[in-house]
Amino acid sequence: MTLGFDFQLVALLATLCVSSLCVYPTNASPTNPPRPLVLWHGLGDSHSSSGMLDFASRVKKIHPWIFVHSVYIEEEPDKDRNAGFYGNVNEQIELVAAQLSAIPELAHGFDAIGFSQGGQFLRAYVERYNLPAVHNLITFGSQHMGISDVPPCRSYDLVCQVARRTLRGAVYSKWAQEHLVQAQYFRDPTNMDVYLEANHFLTSINNEVSKSRNQTYARNLASLNKLVLVLFTKDETMVPKESAWFGSEARPASVRLDGQQKVMTANDTTLIPMRRQPLYQEDWIGLRKLDERGGLS
Repeated sequence: MTLGFDFQLVALLATLCVSSLCVYPTNASPTNPPRPLVLWHGLGDSHSSSGMLDFASRVKKIHPWIFVHSVYIEEEPDKDRNAGFYGNVNEQIELVAAQLSAIPELAHGFDAIGFSQGGQFLRAYVERYNLPAVHNLITFGSQHMGISDVPPCRSYDLVCQVARRTLRGAVYSKWAQEHLVQAQYFRDPTNMDVYLEANHFLTSINNEVSKSRNQTYARNLASLNKLVLVLFTKDETMVPKESAWFGSEARPASVRLDGQQKVMTANDTTLIPMRRQPLYQEDWIGLRKLDERGGLS
């Protein structure tokens, strides 16, 4: 089960997206199979959970002979689930890139679906590696502009609870930024200078640090045929939920409303949508180029 998801509903939506987005041969056969599909599970889940296996089964029923690979950090399910909380994300994505390049069925490219944090990790793969190449990428409730609060845990989930307490205590410490997965995409709108200095994952894949911007990231993301961003309108675990659409929170000192100056308190927030983000307007990662040619949904 992925935190914050009704997985059966998500599986149905994702199956529909695969069927409508990805162009597969009508005469598919063992010698002419559909394009392969790669999945990356979300927080609190594993590569071989009942939900992920059920989703892969649904896809295979609709598209016989399709090859489906579910990404893993650890082959043992419990360890793979724990790796969603603890680990170095940059190292995990490097590991997955090697994993995908070693699978013969993926050699000519694949489509990909990422659930929750698996979506932004697949985007990082596209930007940094993309060999073999991704044709279409669908992300469900993914934290593309990070989170500004820590998602709640189920009462019995001790692994999640320990990670959450540690994260809230020292999110931008060196240890947290190297070992706590959620810390590596925690983007505090009240502490941007520290975030830009301490974070080495989200700032990287969003090309937020001007002196180290990587043009390969923009070229690779813009090379996608389609990038589909799915937001859950009633998502109460991801803050802000609009991060799934590259939206982020800002907490300015003051704003002007109807010609009047309003001083905002520390608790006030305003949402910056994707097309008002510098990341989009200056096209740091190729998102605007992808959008302008009709490749963003």
